[in-house]
Amino acid sequence: MNSNDLMEKCLLACDDKRAEDIVAIDMEGISDITDYFIVCHGNSDKQVQAIARNVKDEAEINDVNVKRLEGFNEARWVLVDLGDVVVHVFHREERDYYNLERLYKDAPLITLNEVMS
Repeated sequence: MNSNDLMEKCLLACDDKRAEDIVAIDMEGISDITDYFIVCHGNSDKQVQAIARNVKDEAEINDVNVKRLEGFNEARWVLVDLGDVVVHVFHREERDYYNLERLYKDAPLITLNEVMS
């Protein structure tokens, strides 16, 4: 599975658990570590965990190795590292604080609407 297909599957997995403000940041040419960051948030610890779990499950269904899953128990910022795609699932307050979109403001953003159309 190529990184673009994986990114789209991860966006849809986040949406399936009603994540909010889901965006993908195109990291090609910016980072040697990954092709895409996906950023979204949930409004409770349980929702953050459900989103992260759904991304992990979707990856495993598609034979994608989950390299790392960090922050799951605390559910404030869960990182799901799939290699070519890294998914950041924040609790609302932490997303506002860390604001990864601002950090990579020069990188192209891909929205869920773009993927669904």
